[in-house]
Amino acid sequence: MLTPIPSILSWPLGEVVEGQLNWSVDDQSIREVMLNILLTRPGERLMRPDFGAGLLSFVHQPNNETTRNLIAGVVRKSLAQWEPRVLVEEVTVEPSLTNVAEVHITIFYQLRHTQTPAEFSVTLNLGQLP
Repeated sequence: MLTPIPSILSWPLGEVVEGQLNWSVDDQSIREVMLNILLTRPGERLMRPDFGAGLLSFVHQPNNETTRNLIAGVVRKSLAQWEPRVLVEEVTVEPSLTNVAEVHITIFYQLRHTQTPAEFSVTLNLGQLP
């Protein structure tokens, strides 16, 4: 028997369509929540001081193997803690070939309710805030 798909609203909510809020569902919702987790600094949420990965705290850090390993660990830990709909299989953090200050973060995960493999990528510029 399949596990029921949890219904979690994504933030920010979309525009109002035909009198109802339009929000993301399924994989799009998961991707939005994952990005929210990665960009939220711990302590930023009032009632959940531990929420978030705080990836922006790595801005102005050197783009070396140690920093990339720290980023991968923070991503893995925060997604395991705050996104129950996915099982993170691997996180890779690679330097950009075109910009020495950028790293490409790729998260390979599996949707828990369907066992479907998926991946999500984000680029972080260590040289400046977005």
